[in-house]
Amino acid sequence: MDYFFELRMKVRDYECDLQGIVNNAIYQHYTEHTRNEFLRSRLEGMEDLHERGIDTVVARLEMQFKAPLHPGDEFLCGLNVRKEGLKYIFDQDIVRLKDEKICVKATTTVVCLVNGRLGDYEALHALLPKE
Repeated sequence: MDYFFELRMKVRDYECDLQGIVNNAIYQHYTEHTRNEFLRSRLEGMEDLHERGIDTVVARLEMQFKAPLHPGDEFLCGLNVRKEGLKYIFDQDIVRLKDEKICVKATTTVVCLVNGRLGDYEALHALLPKE
């Protein structure tokens, strides 16, 4: 699968539960970290935006768990993004690298708050793939 942005990571032991697999809540951390790194790579920095009254916030999150990750597994979190009205839709996969198995499919809807109100910020258009 081709992704607009990719981030490679490795499972840390403390992210796993008693069954020896990554706890379900940790996958959200992986997708959030990937989205934040993506935003940092395209914008002047999340902290700077916040200081100017511009925040991106998750409005909706859906995850499908397909296969587990285990301690030490290396994986790729890939994302694609599209815009629908005022919403940015991030489609993300977590792929175990040793066998290229998709472990999680996630769709996250993000909106922009400008001075606390739902709005649009022109610089966010830099997030989108060029046609």
